[in-house]
Amino acid sequence: MDYHLFTLANGLRVVFKPEAFPIAHACIVINAGTRDEAPEQHGIAHFTEHLIFKKTTKRSTNQILNRLELVGADLNAYTTKEYTCIHASFLNEHLNRTLDLFEDILFHSTFPDNEIEKEKGIILDEIASYQDSPEDAISDDFEDMIYTGHELGHNILGEEKSLIGLTRKDFENFTKNYYQPANMVIGITGNYSYDKIKKIIERYYGDLPNHTNNQKRTPPPTNHSRNQILDKPINQVHFMLGSTGYSMHHPKKTGLMVLNNLLGGIGMSSRLNLEIREKYGIAYTVESNYTAYSDTGIFSVYFGTETDKMQKAYNLVLKELKKLRDKKLSPVQLKQSKNKFIGQIALGEENRIALIIAMAKNVIDYGDVETLPKIYERINNVTAEDIWEISNEILNPDNLNSLVFQPDFNENS
Repeated sequence: MDYHLFTLANGLRVVFKPEAFPIAHACIVINAGTRDEAPEQHGIAHFTEHLIFKKTTKRSTNQILNRLELVGADLNAYTTKEYTCIHASFLNEHLNRTLDLFEDILFHSTFPDNEIEKEKGIILDEIASYQDSPEDAISDDFEDMIYTGHELGHNILGEEKSLIGLTRKDFENFTKNYYQPANMVIGITGNYSYDKIKKIIERYYGDLPNHTNNQKRTPPPTNHSRNQILDKPINQVHFMLGSTGYSMHHPKKTGLMVLNNLLGGIGMSSRLNLEIREKYGIAYTVESNYTAYSDTGIFSVYFGTETDKMQKAYNLVLKELKKLRDKKLSPVQLKQSKNKFIGQIALGEENRIALIIAMAKNVIDYGDVETLPKIYERINNVTAEDIWEISNEILNPDNLNSLVFQPDFNENS
């Protein structure tokens, strides 16, 4: 994977991957997310991501939204617990237009009071819509259980009582603190020369001042096993089981990624899917997930099923976890697991916008880009002993938490 990585005098880092395609992709990843919010400002990171598209010192909302759409380009953004990402896809000839717009919305937004009030209503509607989707809501509630009292447990959308009180000054302070060149990475892939990219980046971003970043992230406290059942106005049971996992810098991270993919990752051939959906037909969706953060991680298993089938599905999940703790993978099983995971990663490279965003995040997290050969090497170095040890750490029954959303029959009756 050929790429170029350079840093401007103000600390802004740029990763560029030349590709001979007519469509180019660009992103700016900001090292700021939900966990960087003040206690009384839950939701401000996501709210800010909305507001930067509203008005700048030189563009109206319509001018911002039309700037790329009028040339057929796609502009979007999202917020996570640790990042904010702005990204666009466009014809190669519109690179200047794209980078100019990025610079404008990130560094010159004005946060008008009328737009703030309007957007509060939109985000509150978004929260209500999200809460109407139990398979999504349970994931956030489960993280809140794992990270009780810590910023990582907060819902990315925020909550009404904190959102209502946010003012223009709050958004100005948040962007002043976090939307700084040294706290960002630009990623670009397209049919350009390195010299052209460097010249354009210097033109739009070279004169930006960089202020001191006051970011202070505290690791979450030790997880203590919790089990909770909540009645909801729903028609089926939603079940989550899991525990804290390894951080993105932990040496066992890759082993847990392989284990997760084997157990309930992408595809229909995962152990959980074969056992619970294909063999017994008692859950439409059953999966496992592993998210690595900068100083912790979270591993979980999710399934949705009918109330009278919940116990059997739960027992089958525990059975699959026990298999991994009790018996090491055979050489054939291990090789198959690695080959499947490597193949999925290789196919994922076809999604070029996702790839350049991942490369930009790599620069934030590791200071460099993890190339595919490096990733494949780490996967191939995972042993059956590693998987067995990780299973006994992460899947230890004493450490597992569970959260259940069950139908409230009194409310539905």
